[in-house]
Amino acid sequence: MLVFRLFRVGKNNQPSFKIVVADKRNSSKGGRFVEQVGFYNPVTKEKVLNRERAQYWLSQGVQPSPTVHNLFIKDGILEGKKIPKHKKSKKPAEVKPVEAKPQPKEEKTAEAPKPEESSKPAEKVIEAGPQSTETPKTE
Repeated sequence: MLVFRLFRVGKNNQPSFKIVVADKRNSSKGGRFVEQVGFYNPVTKEKVLNRERAQYWLSQGVQPSPTVHNLFIKDGILEGKKIPKHKKSKKPAEVKPVEAKPQPKEEKTAEAPKPEESSKPAEKVIEAGPQSTETPKTE
């Protein structure tokens, strides 16, 4: 399966990328690609795309990576929404409810009986222990 991918070129701390069509199985650092469609320099925000070839490969079913997808939308080759860089986590949203502040006060009063309840099962376990030791002694 072919994909549009960014292929990094350039010196250390001076990234620039070729936009290439490559096999999905090949490494993005391997250097093997089918065709170069353009290049992108994130430092200077410069990008050059061969729109005709990009549209041809899209018509052939080539899937763009999320970053290339966003570049194509910016350039007008694709239509639709951009793919977000980071997914929103659901955990912080669950912690934020404002109504949770009054409830902890109620829980503190309810917590006092709970330790007593937790000590009762421990006593039951202790009672069950000696009964099991008596069974081997009868032999």
